[in-house]
Amino acid sequence: MKCGFRILGIMALLLPGMVFAEGEAVTPSSQRIDLTYHWAGYFSLAVMVIAYIAAMFEEATALRKSKPMLLAAGLIWFVIVLAYQQQGNEQLAVTAFKSNLQAYIELLLFIMVSMTYLNAMADMRIFDALKVWLVGMHLSYRQLFWITGLLVFFISSVVNGLTAGLLMGAVVVAVGKDSPRFVSLACINIIVATNAGGSFSPLGGISTLFVWQHGMLGFTEFFKLFIPCLVNFLIPALAMHFSVPKDKPDVDAEQVDLLRGAKRVIFLFGVTIGLAVMFDMKLHLPAAAGMMAGLSLLQFFYFYLHRINKQNTQKQSEFALFFGRGKIKTSASEVTRLDIFDKVGRLEWDTLFFFYGAMMGIGGLGYIGYLDTISHMLYGQLSPTLANILIGLSSAFVDNGTLMFAVLTMHPDIAQGQWLLLTLTLGVGGSLLAIGSAPGIGLLGQAKGQYTFTSHMKWCPVILLGYFASIGVHFLINSQSF
Repeated sequence: MKCGFRILGIMALLLPGMVFAEGEAVTPSSQRIDLTYHWAGYFSLAVMVIAYIAAMFEEATALRKSKPMLLAAGLIWFVIVLAYQQQGNEQLAVTAFKSNLQAYIELLLFIMVSMTYLNAMADMRIFDALKVWLVGMHLSYRQLFWITGLLVFFISSVVNGLTAGLLMGAVVVAVGKDSPRFVSLACINIIVATNAGGSFSPLGGISTLFVWQHGMLGFTEFFKLFIPCLVNFLIPALAMHFSVPKDKPDVDAEQVDLLRGAKRVIFLFGVTIGLAVMFDMKLHLPAAAGMMAGLSLLQFFYFYLHRINKQNTQKQSEFALFFGRGKIKTSASEVTRLDIFDKVGRLEWDTLFFFYGAMMGIGGLGYIGYLDTISHMLYGQLSPTLANILIGLSSAFVDNGTLMFAVLTMHPDIAQGQWLLLTLTLGVGGSLLAIGSAPGIGLLGQAKGQYTFTSHMKWCPVILLGYFASIGVHFLINSQSF
């Protein structure tokens, strides 16, 4: 799991100055109270650090990462409200909590609808069909290296990175069973392409969703990062190209038939994304409102499929009874497949609850005043460009969604070009290490023994070159945004 050493380090650096500061910052006021030197502030900071440490050791302790984060969020806001009650300003803290909660709910609803559609597509065997189609093309290793990379680059702009990465990972593992070198290189290429592709679209990941949701960048403004992201993908890919085997794998072709309604589900997903964009750009409503409207379309479509399936089963039963074969019943698996709430129930709830804890906990630390201190250190003492580059590099260790929300909570006064730079660096910075992003962690398990942390590290220099090259291209082509 990705760890929080950078955030913990920053907090540790701030503690000495906080502990030995003179005076008490808590004074009655109609405005926000500075709790950075108050017992509630120290307690909240300690709780957040302990929660992150517990989440870091999830694999060793078998304790789901969401549990300590949920507890931390509850404790932090409990002591904040308690401190404000003592000053007679309870409603200020309650309003701040509701503001953070609203931001999370919008994110949750957006992701819930998106993942529900993806689960529906998986049940319709759409991803299986794509995988089999790629395997059955009988291409060379080098051709597959480029096709999987380019496909996942574009797919990850609308599909979450883990799903897109694992889809293409299944292809390279299937065709590269006799070539571990190909599997290793193709996995690295997929990770870089996935993270790069998810950075030029507001739908590509948690961090871009945060920026769009907070109104820092409009929907179409993200596409200014297309060429920098493409450069970020192409430079490592070109370097690895010459190490990919030239020969052609010998793989047996399979056949997968799409289930009824598969193409219409893809169409409805496109309509849903269109509704989210329209609600945001034309109606100035949260994008989540458009996504929920799109979910209703999927629900009505599944109701239609269920009715059609029921009618077909009834006709088959009548036919079977006529010939004395007994009544035919709809299988339990078919009923489950056509249950839209089954798709909702299969969401990655542990991750979604983890983000609740992280967002509310970081929001609480920001309301206390700690993030203002960090913001002054990063964007006051350093230039915004250097600060954004360093934050992007830290995303190789810390979840980029958590980092982006922390920066948004700091409210730095930076130009649009700097918000684009931050989006770029946080998106592609996770490619530097195998554990730096969800696709990397997923492929470590999927291609176990072939793609490893060490094999990824060998190509870290060219990935880092792509990181800085993409930054340079961004400054070159988007200079008017600064």
